[in-house]
Amino acid sequence: MKTFFRHFAEIAVMLAAVFAFTTLILEISGASAMEAYYHIFRGSLGSWVRLGHVIKAWIPMTLCSCGLLCTFRIGLWNIGVEGQMMMGAVFTTYLLRLGAGSNMPVLFLIFAFIAGAAGGGLWAWIAGLLKTKGGVNEIFAGLGMNFVAQGIVLWLIFGLWKRPGIASMSGTELFPPELWLSHLTAVRFSPAALLLALLAVVLTALMLRYTHIGLNLRAIGSNPRAAYLLGLKPGRYILLAMLFAGGLAGIAGTIQVSDVYHRLLPAISSNYGYLSLLVVMLSDYNIRVIPAVAFFFACLNVGSIQLPMMLQLDSSLSGVIQGVLVLATLAVQAWKSEVRN
Repeated sequence: MKTFFRHFAEIAVMLAAVFAFTTLILEISGASAMEAYYHIFRGSLGSWVRLGHVIKAWIPMTLCSCGLLCTFRIGLWNIGVEGQMMMGAVFTTYLLRLGAGSNMPVLFLIFAFIAGAAGGGLWAWIAGLLKTKGGVNEIFAGLGMNFVAQGIVLWLIFGLWKRPGIASMSGTELFPPELWLSHLTAVRFSPAALLLALLAVVLTALMLRYTHIGLNLRAIGSNPRAAYLLGLKPGRYILLAMLFAGGLAGIAGTIQVSDVYHRLLPAISSNYGYLSLLVVMLSDYNIRVIPAVAFFFACLNVGSIQLPMMLQLDSSLSGVIQGVLVLATLAVQAWKSEVRN
């Protein structure tokens, strides 16, 4: 419990530093910082509908963050999570296209989630193979796989799956409503998607803390050579961690297709994969803190849309805040490392 509160205290200090820096930038530019923060808050939590949009952003970020926690635990930087999310969306789109016009839409929706997990897992597994068999650093492998995944999405939208008579950045055709995840009317998000995200948090926490897999991931991440001498096989666990992370990212892609956009778009991932890397870092790799940090990032993303309309400020202000958060996180981690030494 003390560790839990310490993490929150560190995050509070970082947030205070970030808001002080952001306030300074806004005041220099002649904008009212308080008004900007007010509109971000109002734009994200000012109504049930806006809260629903925040939860829609929170769900994929939380799913990706849970998967990333496993790869971070074993010492991997799974930068390819963005591409894994895209490939989950591609596999999902393929299944839902098969289900269009079917009299069993629920069955196709269930298989779409399985397909999404398989697509993301496969993409992560390939990056893991490049790491374990080819000696390719996972950062470069992940970035390369991201570009390939984006190329596949664009090729499908402008080629095989283009809308009849037109191919545009608006994406593929909308799926029929029976292939959409059901929504709560008041908040406009899917309870099933929310349940999946909460389940992912609980299962990830249990796996990392109480199972042999979680303990072995920690052991290999701490000292791969010693773990090998103890009979563990780092390559096997690297692939396992990548499959788990990719599977959850793929499910996030499925939710983007079936719950948010109801089609495949060029920007289907909405950069949630990259944001999830920041979420995990800012959470200090603590599963109990991840949901709160992901919620904060979701509020920033949704609320910043109000800035151009209300204050003629660019919505990229949320990106400034996120970037400063990363710098503050790195500074705190460096300070903690110095204190330990």
